[in-house]
Amino acid sequence: MGGALILESAVLLHWLEREGYWPLGMTGISMGGHMASLAVTNWPKPIPLVPCLSWSTASSVFTTGVLSKAVNWRELEKQYATYSVYEEEITRMLEYCGTDSFRMGQDFVKNSPRSFDSLSDLDFTSDLLTLNHSEQEKLSMGASVMSSQVGRTSNGRKLLIGGNHNGLDRILSAVSSSAPHMEMLNAKNITQEDGSRRTLQRESLGFMKGVMDECTHIANFSVPVDPSLIIVVQAKEDAYIPRTGVRSLQEIWPGCEVRFLNGGHISAYLFKQGLFRQAIYDAFDQFIQKYKIPS
Repeated sequence: MGGALILESAVLLHWLEREGYWPLGMTGISMGGHMASLAVTNWPKPIPLVPCLSWSTASSVFTTGVLSKAVNWRELEKQYATYSVYEEEITRMLEYCGTDSFRMGQDFVKNSPRSFDSLSDLDFTSDLLTLNHSEQEKLSMGASVMSSQVGRTSNGRKLLIGGNHNGLDRILSAVSSSAPHMEMLNAKNITQEDGSRRTLQRESLGFMKGVMDECTHIANFSVPVDPSLIIVVQAKEDAYIPRTGVRSLQEIWPGCEVRFLNGGHISAYLFKQGLFRQAIYDAFDQFIQKYKIPS
């Protein structure tokens, strides 16, 4: 989706430029803001950008934000355990962006305790994944083979758990015990025999984060030609777009401006659009002044 939008945006910008429309700019709200950001990273000229209610990656949205409870984690865990290609091949291709976005777990749960009500109602200690016999054997043996080498069963089959995973090791370093999902597991007093289950949850969560960072993290894309033309508008109490522990846009785009408004994701969308429009005006004014375009 992101790749298609980047190409589509480039086509539209070239067409508008050819038709004589200028200056051009891009903006969007929530996912639209993130998509606008991705599009501008691939535009070869200075351009105003105003991403509203979005941030540097979508991974935290679906792993620690309130939308994480909408993810079918059991099915993802089942697929991760069933298809070795995820662990053996895909994780080696992922480029970890170097910041522990899961450290924000404790603060997020403390500040927004209702965000995980429905998720915490799930019984993580029962209803193990419906796997075939060999897969269940992998899980049951997983807790005893946590080492720096990938273990093997007596008949030579590769175990699910192992320490030498290259890309996965880097990704898993971001999945600390402060993550909301792991806190809920600890609160339920997971027993020793459930260690393999908990490790599976941790690995599948890390895999989810790694894949989403690979595809959506702004740091994996080019820096816009002129970051000073970027005005980011964020809500202080935004529980949909977690920021704590995630690389900031100021770090990735030095010179951009970030404006914080009071309220959360939904209230900002409903009642603060006047501030979004003001940021758009200001970004265009800055472009006109900097590049000497007659108003």
